[in-house]
Amino acid sequence: MAGTMNTDHFSPYRADGKLYGFVCVVTGAQQPVGQAIIKELAAHGAACIYACDKGSSSAYDILIEEVVQDSPNTKIIGYPFNIAKEDETLGLIDDVLNSWGRLDVWVCSSGILGPPSLEATTPADLQKCFEANSMAPFFALKYAPPAMGKMTSKQSYPNAAPKDQKYGSIIVVSSVASTYGGCWGPCYTMSSHAALGVVRAGVAVLKGSGVRINCISPGQIEVGIDLQGFDMRGMTSQFPPASLQSKETQQRDIGLERAGLPIEVGRVAGFLASGFSSYVTGANIVVDGGTSVMNPLAVPI
Repeated sequence: MAGTMNTDHFSPYRADGKLYGFVCVVTGAQQPVGQAIIKELAAHGAACIYACDKGSSSAYDILIEEVVQDSPNTKIIGYPFNIAKEDETLGLIDDVLNSWGRLDVWVCSSGILGPPSLEATTPADLQKCFEANSMAPFFALKYAPPAMGKMTSKQSYPNAAPKDQKYGSIIVVSSVASTYGGCWGPCYTMSSHAALGVVRAGVAVLKGSGVRINCISPGQIEVGIDLQGFDMRGMTSQFPPASLQSKETQQRDIGLERAGLPIEVGRVAGFLASGFSSYVTGANIVVDGGTSVMNPLAVPI
């Protein structure tokens, strides 16, 4: 292992945390947190990032322009994708391997809140939440690791690097609802618990594969929407508006006295994708500004 760690291209063990040669998939690419993760992976030097979400490929034009300005050597591919479809997951992996010959990072950042109360929740709502919040990570766990085991020589595209050992990183963006009850509504709590269950089950499943799997559990994140523009049924949003909490409440209940920013979640994803986290798997990294430590019996959201 010591000899491998000194090579220039074995990216997971690079001292600078760069992702040269890496081909990444990020779902939820039209949500603020998903876009922040894409920008962070590009800043780490990823060769290609598949930006996956519902909608047409043209919906990613602004994101692509923004990434190109700061990270011109990273190719962003807008990829219309339904996370709840097993065949589309397999098709995406085939496209990645046919185009690049490798897959290195898979980020599931496509969750939805669901209705805020039990009375407002239908079985169909619950199913949609499980599909988005926990079935998508299950598909990643089941199908991404064999693709991450593919090895390639150095290619001719920008930020290229060879891959001569099996490795990969699966990152599930969930919520503090993965460990707490009372966060938003029952769909959100149940499906977020299941998402963390996928991560914890994945550690043993992935033994010997070189693939790590971890969870990020954000608390209150400022996603740029207010109550007037918010779907109260929670079927289109990943996180509730930070404006649900007053500034006074945030200052009282959050250790850092404010809501978090999407990029602050993105930076944790960059850490988990890179060699900086080479000995981290099965972790649940809570990104809530200290709320759950200060108020363990309070509702975090």
